[in-house]
Amino acid sequence: MIFDPLYIIMIVPALILSVYAQIKVKSTYAKFSKVSTYRGITGAQAAREILRSAGVHGVNIELTRGFLSDHYDPRSRVLRLSESVYSGDSIASVGVAAHEAGHAIQHAHGYAPLKLRSALVPISSLGSNLAWPLLIIGFIFMAQSLILAGIVFFSLAVLFQIVTLPVEFNASSRALQALPASGILSDTEVGGARKVLSAAALTYVAAATAAVLQLVYFLLRAGLLGNDD
Repeated sequence: MIFDPLYIIMIVPALILSVYAQIKVKSTYAKFSKVSTYRGITGAQAAREILRSAGVHGVNIELTRGFLSDHYDPRSRVLRLSESVYSGDSIASVGVAAHEAGHAIQHAHGYAPLKLRSALVPISSLGSNLAWPLLIIGFIFMAQSLILAGIVFFSLAVLFQIVTLPVEFNASSRALQALPASGILSDTEVGGARKVLSAAALTYVAAATAAVLQLVYFLLRAGLLGNDD
């Protein structure tokens, strides 16, 4: 498939967007990680304050390894922050921590898209693992049943990427509302946090775009979206 001109035409724009998104998020984070907040509050402190203000209790905040490996685990109700975010007092650190706190608030309030995404995790993982072998074998041997099965499994992974978008956008929106409301950031500082979270959101948009374009390609080559020539 990688030698198919149609595949290259469809996937290259998505790859360019993905590379741009990665560069953008790293450069934006690096820029605002050098700008300390006026209050000098750390990411961990910001997350605790936002959760407290939202009336969300019982969420542990832990340190985790890795660069921008920050995430919220709804199964154990643990908010894990990378070292630079956990201990950092920059606008970038506070913005990322607030975003993750936004996920914890989503979970506490039963935010429907987050519930759906959590439910899709196991079947999306299964779909990702099975889709490519089925599609490759199916296209090599022109086995329509395998191709169709591969498309179904790949669609599950695509659905997960699409559902992830409103979850991430909403978490950022909650963060950008909570930061000034709780007095963690001033109105001028929030602009920097917005730039950091917008750059991070672009990575999810790029991933979803790549997944959708690949699905469209498979549908075209399977003859399910018109002529496959």
